Amino acid sequence: MSSELNSTYDVIVVGGGAAGVGVAIALLHAGIDNFVVLERHAVGASFAAWPEETRFITPSFPSNSIGILDLNSIAIGISPAYSMEVEHPTGKEYAAHLKAVASHFELPIRERTKVKQISRSDGEFQVRTGTESLRAKHVIWAAGEFQYPHLSSFPGSEFCQHTATIGSYEELEGDDFIIIGGYESGIDAAYHLAFNERRVRLFDSGCPWKDTSSDPSVALSTYSLERMREDWFEEQVKLFPHSPVTAVSKTDGRYEVTVHGQTFRTDVPPVLAGGFTGSHTLVENLFEQRDDGYPLLTEHDESTISPGMFLCGPAVRHENHVFCFIYKYRQRFAVVAKAIATSLGLPAEQLEEYRQWGMYLDDLSCCGDECAVC
Repeated sequence: MSSELNSTYDVIVVGGGAAGVGVAIALLHAGIDNFVVLERHAVGASFAAWPEETRFITPSFPSNSIGILDLNSIAIGISPAYSMEVEHPTGKEYAAHLKAVASHFELPIRERTKVKQISRSDGEFQVRTGTESLRAKHVIWAAGEFQYPHLSSFPGSEFCQHTATIGSYEELEGDDFIIIGGYESGIDAAYHLAFNERRVRLFDSGCPWKDTSSDPSVALSTYSLERMREDWFEEQVKLFPHSPVTAVSKTDGRYEVTVHGQTFRTDVPPVLAGGFTGSHTLVENLFEQRDDGYPLLTEHDESTISPGMFLCGPAVRHENHVFCFIYKYRQRFAVVAKAIATSLGLPAEQLEEYRQWGMYLDDLSCCGDECAVC
């Protein structure tokens, strides 16, 4: 997975995760071959860094034969269930899957290549790495979120251990844990700690486990709700809904968590499941910002102020539609590839297959309440 040494490309993709590999395959289908994928670590590194026990909440099932993509698939005809033979893969398993897919498609990926700066002048982008300067007509930012956790939610956040920094829940020392955040990663942490007979108190500003929304970006997945009904979860975990944490402090070796003016104490660092700032903040100068802080995009997921700069991955937003899962943001791969191919004067005829497989090219309403895909 390496490209020939080159300094000028039609497209540079930044990030070798699900978004970067997926959109790179779409570029190939669009007839674009003069591109490179830059990955600062290794393909699938973010998934490989998940806690050992954490698994996909979306199931992998080989359903391509009836024309429906596996929820965790990033390309037509590719199902993680085929190679892994597991329904809910771990991060390391999925990282291995991404590497196999990238190798199968012979993607021009340059690992261990950190992008330090992207600038635009005279209608061309200059991408500076640690050792060289590359040029490109188009750049796709697909660096993801997991390696950029949100660490400053409240005073004393630095005393917490973010779920993105935990290697294994089984190996954590201590018996009495406080978890801050009750969405997917918080429930996942509570589940595994409870399984290992640790007591858990979980605080959330809302109550996602009771949310009636059908949008998985808001409510907990069925997979998580099902695990919450396990005997050990109900016995070991105490839930505190509508209880926003306002501060964490450390006194005489103990951690104090403040909620509604009340103090809860524990001997181990609280587990912070507060989400991610996302890598898009590293290139915010190349995008206008929405009111919620996410990049403002055209209907083709392109920057409104830096033509040729595109965004792929979980940070994509269109109006109130959140593309935070692989099966959501993969719908946008063909949108980006088609826009770039058109810019390069290519017909991109093979991308029509994406439409036939439910990878809607132009319909921004595909993640609305009536969407059969989402």
